[in-house]
Amino acid sequence: MEIIEQSITAKSKTTEPEDGIVITDDFIAVIDGSTSKTAKRISPQHSNGRYCMLLISEYIRSVDADIDINGFCSGVTSCVNSVYDKDTKEHAKSHPEERITASCIVFSKKRREIWMIGDCQCLIDGKLYENPKPDESILAGHRAEIISKALAEKTHTIDDIRNNDIGRKAIIPDMIRNMENQNKTYSVVDGFPIPMDKVKRISLADNEGTVVLASDGYPFLCPTLSLSEEALHQQLTNDPLNIKTFKATKAFMDGNNSFDDRTYIRFRYSANYL
Repeated sequence: MEIIEQSITAKSKTTEPEDGIVITDDFIAVIDGSTSKTAKRISPQHSNGRYCMLLISEYIRSVDADIDINGFCSGVTSCVNSVYDKDTKEHAKSHPEERITASCIVFSKKRREIWMIGDCQCLIDGKLYENPKPDESILAGHRAEIISKALAEKTHTIDDIRNNDIGRKAIIPDMIRNMENQNKTYSVVDGFPIPMDKVKRISLADNEGTVVLASDGYPFLCPTLSLSEEALHQQLTNDPLNIKTFKATKAFMDGNNSFDDRTYIRFRYSANYL
């Protein structure tokens, strides 16, 4: 494996990112910790998303090179599950919004495979692969309608919403309700069993190729980091509320670096790097 370029950028200028990159002799991974929807914290030192990202990172660094996708999903689930105490674990069974949660995308050198657990994306020799949450686009569309109406009626300005995202606040209850489908209609890593039919496995060519792994902080994933950053810059400049060219569940808030943490790594694999 030959690492070409990589980057992690936090959405906020004052907090640590919930995204992470792991590079070992056997694996390359991008992990996207989920933004908390409630005030409940499992670790007093970290947000739930960052804590989950750190746990997954630790697991990947310790796992056997020849593990398959089923073993990985089982093992990482056990790793995250182990940090819940008895009462928290029981409560989290029926309250997925309070679990520590992350998506991750993993390249296995031994298996020549990419595993997509949750909302993440990759480019394989220029071809885009995604694994979005089923209802995310519906919620983003609803938020866009709420904000567009407020702008049309002039009850709010763009600057108002970049400081107080009324659209996101309106859809938070629906987002929490949709989380009841977590590890049912879509996969995540949260310490509870992952439905394997919701995990995407991609087999790579036997000879060589170039791969980009990224979190969903890049709305338009491109073959290079600079092109992906430029596409993001254009989005933030032309549609900072994320209601037109790219519809999202949150805006580019005033004072932040972007609407979400973003992580990108590009690498080349071939027989020469085995």
